[in-house]
Parts: sequence; C-alpha cells; structure tokens
Amino acid sequence: MVLKVITLAALVAAALAHPENIPSYRYGAPTPSSGPAKYDFNYSVNDPPSGNDFGHQEARDGPNTQGSYYVLLPDGRLQKVAYTVNGDSGYVADVTYEGEAQYPSTPRPYTPAPQKA
Repeated sequence: MVLKVITLAALVAAALAHPENIPSYRYGAPTPSSGPAKYDFNYSVNDPPSGNDFGHQEARDGPNTQGSYYVLLPDGRLQKVAYTVNGDSGYVADVTYEGEAQYPSTPRPYTPAPQKA
C-alpha cells in the first residue's frame, strides 16, 4: 500500500512540475529557400595500393538531374552507372561493365592493415 501511495505521489509531482508555457516543437514540410535546386559536383578516388577506384559526378537544374558513378569491382571489372531523373519520372539508370571478370586460381590471403601506435 505504501508503494502505491509513493508511486501516485511521484506521478502527481511529475505532472505538476511540467510547465505549461513550454512551446511544442513541431516541424512541417521544408520550404524552398530561394528557388529550385541547382548544383554540380564530382569526386573520384584512385588508390592503387588498396585497390580502391571509384567516383561520382552529378548535375541538377530544378527537377532535372543527370549523373554517373563508377567503381572497380573485386573481380577486375569496372562498373559504370549513368542515370537521369526528370521531374516525377523517377530514377532511370543505364548500367554497363568494362573488362572481363578474373578470379585468381588461389585466393589471396588476408593481410591485416598495420596498426598505428
């Protein structure tokens, strides 16, 4: 019975302690800041020791976007994706591969990266 009284007292104290003048934070849909989006960017990474070779390019003008990206796959092929988005048409991609898949006759042993002190 004592536990019920203590619990009820704690709930009443918590309810009374909540200030009524705190604003509620509700977020609506974002509003455009200064018109339609317009940008152009690109990047690429080519690090032969690690085998990393990839990049991305994209340009947007309002509802129209076009771009491409590529990545060197572990089997030696280069995967390229060219895409467009025109308004509400959705994402339309054209995926191509360059080179032939090559697999070693014996797997390469795992070599952990050197530890930094």
